[in-house]
Amino acid sequence: MTAPRDELVRTAAHLASLGLSPGSSGNLSVRDGDGRVLLTPTGADLAALDPDALSVLDLDGTHLDGPRPSKELPLHLAFYRRDPANRAVVHLHSRQAVAASCLPPWSARSALPPLTPYFVMRVGQTPLLPYAPPGDPGQAADLERLDFPCRAALLQNHGPVTAGPTLKAAAEAAVEIEEVSALLLLLGARHPRLLTPAQARALAARYGSCWTDEREPEEALRPA
Repeated sequence: MTAPRDELVRTAAHLASLGLSPGSSGNLSVRDGDGRVLLTPTGADLAALDPDALSVLDLDGTHLDGPRPSKELPLHLAFYRRDPANRAVVHLHSRQAVAASCLPPWSARSALPPLTPYFVMRVGQTPLLPYAPPGDPGQAADLERLDFPCRAALLQNHGPVTAGPTLKAAAEAAVEIEEVSALLLLLGARHPRLLTPAQARALAARYGSCWTDEREPEEALRPA
């Protein structure tokens, strides 16, 4: 079994190799046992992490060891507190998802519409959190207080953050958000066909993601 430190470093390098982490942007964390969290340090280059130089914290945010943690620590802890099944969190500044975060949300529960089955299967509903300065604990509190299930969010004018039961799942969700955001931008002002609420709920139930949004596609389903 791969050690959590090594898995975090390997996953971060993979996301960087896909061009999803420009410069020193982005941060990842993974649970290490029941009481500790490993988090990328502030200002870290995800392509060149040292497994022996990660920040170590407890679930209250107390810094236990290693370099100073990313300022986005509150977002990571909010996802862990929302659902104990979350064992990893990924936050990126990937280009297409950042662009999508600058647009009005599709609905109150998901900034992005159910364009593809894979978005619903791997990510699920993804609310847009109102703008806050990076690292603002108030934004993390907003995430924690959401009264519907989600394992991802778009931070307005900032980018995506995803959580999952494994680091692989959280990373795959981040990649899928980038892909569905690219499709949304490519479609522009057109009215695409979307999955219906029933179709999205069925996929979410089958694959263990979250979709409780009831918005109907309306004119998007009408023939051109």
